[in-house]
Amino acid sequence: MAKKALVLVADGTEEMEFTITYDTLVRAGIECTSANVQSGGSPYGTVGTSPALVVCSRGIKILPDTTLQPLEAGPDKYDALVIPGGLKGAETLSQSTEVQTLVREYFNGGKIVAMICAGTLAAKTAVLPHQPVTSHPVVRDALTQTFEYREDSVVVSDKVEAVTNERVAGTAFPFAFKLVELLCGKEKSDEVRGPMMFPPSVPYPY
Repeated sequence: MAKKALVLVADGTEEMEFTITYDTLVRAGIECTSANVQSGGSPYGTVGTSPALVVCSRGIKILPDTTLQPLEAGPDKYDALVIPGGLKGAETLSQSTEVQTLVREYFNGGKIVAMICAGTLAAKTAVLPHQPVTSHPVVRDALTQTFEYREDSVVVSDKVEAVTNERVAGTAFPFAFKLVELLCGKEKSDEVRGPMMFPPSVPYPY
């Protein structure tokens, strides 16, 4: 049975972190669903689309698969929860009580919670236990007192491998390869990576 991943998105999400992760997972045969987490009305002309268009951090518009429905988004439905960064989007996602609940449910259920860049703020707002994390440097100070902060590009938690973090948009590919590895194994990750001609000079795996 194919693995499934729920990829959250909001106005202000970093488009590279969303699309690179989503695309890489799909290439690995993982069934992905993107879910819009809305925070009030959007000023970006989303009227007339359902779900509402998301306008990312650089102005690129994405039409998600659905609007987040918590009862249909739990760890009984998916194998991984992905939370991208982009400061404005990460603030919306991390401050959502529905997202906070999902993060705890996935973590406690031993499922993967994959947080990218500023998306790691969700680990703090969901009150996850002390463990290794990384993030974009702009939110580092918000995490250092709660977690074991590392400067590595990709970090996998020692807590049942439930939490995977990536620092910035530039390391989204290694993050996505590692996520494929955790879900489908190293062989599948290498199979996906090969045709993409990912530069061999970039360190991987982490």
